[in-house]
Amino acid sequence: MIQTSIHTKTFKVSTHRQNTSYKGILVEPTIENFFTGRIWSRYNTPFPQQKINTYIKHHYFTTLPAVSTKPKLTCNRCLNKIPHKFITFHCAKCQQLCHYCRHCITMGRMCSCEELIKWCGPNYAIKKIKPYFTWTGTLTLHQQKAADELTISLQKNRNHLVSAVCGAGKTEILFAAIYEALKQNKRVCVATPRTDVVLELYPRFLQVFQNITIHALYGGAEPNAQFAQLVLSTTQQLYRFDQAFDVMIVDEADAFPYTYDEALQQAVLKAKKPTAPIAFVTATPSPKLLAQKTAEHWGYSFIARRFHGFLLPVPKFQSLWRYDKAFNKNRIPQKLRAWLEKRLENNEPFLIFFPTIDLMERAVPLFQQMEPTIERVHSEDPLRKEKVLELRNEQRKGLLTTTILERGITIKNVQVAVIGSESPIFTASALIQISGRVGRNPQFPDGEIVFFHHGITIEMDKARKKIQEMNRHE
Repeated sequence: MIQTSIHTKTFKVSTHRQNTSYKGILVEPTIENFFTGRIWSRYNTPFPQQKINTYIKHHYFTTLPAVSTKPKLTCNRCLNKIPHKFITFHCAKCQQLCHYCRHCITMGRMCSCEELIKWCGPNYAIKKIKPYFTWTGTLTLHQQKAADELTISLQKNRNHLVSAVCGAGKTEILFAAIYEALKQNKRVCVATPRTDVVLELYPRFLQVFQNITIHALYGGAEPNAQFAQLVLSTTQQLYRFDQAFDVMIVDEADAFPYTYDEALQQAVLKAKKPTAPIAFVTATPSPKLLAQKTAEHWGYSFIARRFHGFLLPVPKFQSLWRYDKAFNKNRIPQKLRAWLEKRLENNEPFLIFFPTIDLMERAVPLFQQMEPTIERVHSEDPLRKEKVLELRNEQRKGLLTTTILERGITIKNVQVAVIGSESPIFTASALIQISGRVGRNPQFPDGEIVFFHHGITIEMDKARKKIQEMNRHE
């Protein structure tokens, strides 16, 4: 098998078999591998258009409009049906009134006069491959119980909810269930709302599951023509799949935007096969998810302890009156400056969360005067991955960040502060996740999490009480 990096434009090409004849036409493995389980734009594929047209002519693909107009406007890629999320315009291509969906436009604009294609040819791509499982760690009793319960549920095609505190070792809990599914020649997807989580999981899964193909799909990742038995994907990338997976796992199932976006939830359902189970994994399950678990009799696992057995760090509330005016006057509020000086003196890595990019941008030059290696990251930062890696490798003292780093990141001995924790963006769920960055390493199980605020909110109280409640569980 010839393999190249997922970040290059060269495809991984399977060499296990030669072209296969089907209906008198040779089936190319690269095309079959790429399109199996996918729904894709007819005129924007990684293959010559002439080949795609030939395959359509011989019924290897079914075609459907990108946007259906009857009985109502429906995007066949993301399944959006909300009228105000469609734009109607006079199309220069078809010379008629056309419609496109704004909801999934980040995947490329597609109009009602354009077509999507779905593979309906032979499915030679799913070959019997023996996966190698190389993880040598040991689960705690709580982790092992949850792993066994999850494995049983997925084998019974029953949905399952894993509710486990931040730092409980949720990823390790998934390993056994995924391995059992792969041994049964099932195709598995681990989906998450955040790119950072995909980037965090990908190298770990490459190390644990060997002798199989694993894809990491997120905005900016290059197409890959191999067939993947295991796919790590942002939930947005699932718009491009249709009945592809035998097992679906939604990690960080409480994260924005998944919990607020019905189209993303529909994308998960569309991407899995009709009878495939879904496992939801989260530290902060929503009331809706808990109610659905009860009503539909899902399997359920609960872990209130971190894998190392230490308690969750409880956030401290610290007033920081008129902090925005201080930054406007080009100075760091005194209490925050003292907190930062202590981190620098103790040589402790840190994350400082801001409620807005604008406030963070005003603050970063002031922090850089104290320590030049301090940088900022946000959702549109193309160097976000590199900056986080530099913090992890102790090449930077700390990062200023938005909620983009509230989950999916582990930094040894990291200390955390939240500026403006009273802001609406800092929900109880977000504050719990942010707090969960602290104390994850057994050598540094305590750490400090401070909510700097201009008035205590209900969400702040809920977050602290929930953490204290978890600490009372055995």
